[in-house]
Amino acid sequence: MTDTDDSGRWLQVGSHLAIPMAEITLRASRSSGPGGQHANVTASRVEASFDVETSQVLNEAQRARVLARLGPRVVAIAQDERSQLRNRELALKRLAARLEAALIVPRARRPTRPTAASRARRLSAKRQAAERKSQRKRPLSDD
Repeated sequence: MTDTDDSGRWLQVGSHLAIPMAEITLRASRSSGPGGQHANVTASRVEASFDVETSQVLNEAQRARVLARLGPRVVAIAQDERSQLRNRELALKRLAARLEAALIVPRARRPTRPTAASRARRLSAKRQAAERKSQRKRPLSDD
């Protein structure tokens, strides 16, 4: 990825969705932490943000799912590398991963009944517990 015009590029999110780079805002700033003179003069930290509400590529179900899980603005930050270009790639990769995770539709749970064997085990355990507790009781006095 280059720092040139990104209007024709797309960010692939999973296998079913691609977001145009025009909908993603990239911002570079100075990275925090150690790094000496190089870190003090280069804007190597990259922040990639995606506005969910104004996106043209998300359908209503996808938009609702992302809004519920991540909010109206999804942000990914990278300042791991010294290179702004590498941090830009990392930030975009993290943004895609966050969006992909938010778009996963959970499988519906199919209600099941306990098996006959599990019911038998439960009742057996209850009988053993009752027997154990009845052994603890004091014997009745003959007075």
